[in-house]
Amino acid sequence: MRKFLDRYLKTIDWYIIKKYLGTFIFTLGIFMAISIVFDVSEHLDNFLGKNATLSDIVFKYYAGFVPYYMMMLSPLINFLAVIFFTAKMANQTEIVPILTSKASFYRFMRPYILSATVIFTVSILANIFIIPFTNKLKVDFESKYFFIGDDPTKSEVHIQLDKNTFVFLQSYDPQVHIGYQFMLEKFDGDELKMRLTAPSIQFDTVKTRWNIISPSIRYVNGLKEKFISNGPPIDTVLDMRPIDFEVHDNVNSNVYGGMSLKVLNTLIEKEKQRGTGALIDMQFEKYRRFVEPFSSFVLCVIAVAISSRKVRGGVGLPLGIGIFICFVYIVVNRFALVFAVKGGYEPLIAVLIPNIVFGILGTVLILKAPK
Repeated sequence: MRKFLDRYLKTIDWYIIKKYLGTFIFTLGIFMAISIVFDVSEHLDNFLGKNATLSDIVFKYYAGFVPYYMMMLSPLINFLAVIFFTAKMANQTEIVPILTSKASFYRFMRPYILSATVIFTVSILANIFIIPFTNKLKVDFESKYFFIGDDPTKSEVHIQLDKNTFVFLQSYDPQVHIGYQFMLEKFDGDELKMRLTAPSIQFDTVKTRWNIISPSIRYVNGLKEKFISNGPPIDTVLDMRPIDFEVHDNVNSNVYGGMSLKVLNTLIEKEKQRGTGALIDMQFEKYRRFVEPFSSFVLCVIAVAISSRKVRGGVGLPLGIGIFICFVYIVVNRFALVFAVKGGYEPLIAVLIPNIVFGILGTVLILKAPK
């Protein structure tokens, strides 16, 4: 391995890699420290008012907060870090000797791409195996202590449980796990075979079963009908959970971000049949985990292209341009989910939009970069 690295990586490559990763880690650490300080000051009243224990705050809330925001900020920190140290190298005339020593501009970019690959690998592995676990800790803590919205439930929800079974629930109270004005219908093709209505239905969190209270059942067999009014409670298993009746804004609550890939895939398959309106959010979260890490390469290329030329004013101008591009990237990235939900775009296309737009920009800048 050592011989392989020595063959393809020279002293200048190791110099750039150390500069790249060192600046990235240091800058990311500074941003996270500032983020934690601001977050503590913002939510201190919640921590004290809800009597949250220090152990829960550190090992649940911030154990989820830190990895989540590290992954969210890493593309932008990566971008700014590359601009900063590359512009500094250009200002100190370190890049000109490299390019005049028969090394092409693309050979000069090799250590950058290798460093971006390290960040990409860590990001995608974290998105798949680590972040879902830590996000769940954070979401559970927020649900218990604060961040509760005005009305976290959906109203008038229609769900298809299987090919022939349909469910309607007018409202659901997540505090006591009771739904109101419940109706279940079974069909044989287009023919209604059974309709069950009940004023309320309660979820047993211990048995994970539903208790249908005072059900009225109508059986239909051609022209023959049988009706049972206000029957005894029915304890049954239904392929639905309280989460199906709760509103989840994945941008803010990140509830789907707290699910493993296996669980998310299972819910996506169920949601395709049920049609409760959460499919786009689930698919967006799934695709985001695989697509967003590629921004490490896209933003790295843009950063090298705009900061490898020596300009008057030193690091200031490239850094200013970089901050502006960061702002545009954040806007496009944040609106990607809106494009999917409101604009009717496929979730995969919406997730790809930031990388496609900035990938085109990076290609143009690299072609015009001084070589």
